[in-house]
Amino acid sequence: MTLKDHIRPVPDFPKPGILFYDISTLLAHAEAWKEAVRQLHAAVAPLKPDVLVGIESRGFLVAAPLALELGVGFVMVRKKGKLPGATIRHSYALEYGEDTIEIQDGAVQPGQRVVVLDDLLATGGTMAAAVELIRKVGGTVAGSAYLIELSFLKGRERLAALGVPSHSLMVYDS
Repeated sequence: MTLKDHIRPVPDFPKPGILFYDISTLLAHAEAWKEAVRQLHAAVAPLKPDVLVGIESRGFLVAAPLALELGVGFVMVRKKGKLPGATIRHSYALEYGEDTIEIQDGAVQPGQRVVVLDDLLATGGTMAAAVELIRKVGGTVAGSAYLIELSFLKGRERLAALGVPSHSLMVYDS
């Protein structure tokens, strides 16, 4: 099965000149989605994670079912103000401005091995921020994984500079 056959390219979304890779068509096809989770399992299991972290919001769709398959916990990294209770924050620079992500205090224990997941790796900015946040709370980031990687935006190189290996199921070169 070719997973790319289940990704719908949407031109000019969310703005003109952007080609959006829509995973909803993959999620809607039970066998393709099962195969994607199987492939992620094969890539992530050797990293021996204690917990998987998903980045808001499509990263939740990737990390949660994989956590069940691996028999490990699932933790959310969300935008500021979206998690109840005490949180730990990390702010990071965007092209124009700043953003902040949070994790619930105590969700990742010091020394736990963590794999961070998202649906797509582009420039790696949000993923790099999530890595820094997990390290701030004492977690060890064993790796990262994605359904899709836009290799021309060099996110993999950004994460490699942080010592974080990356695995993608599908790579688009342009």
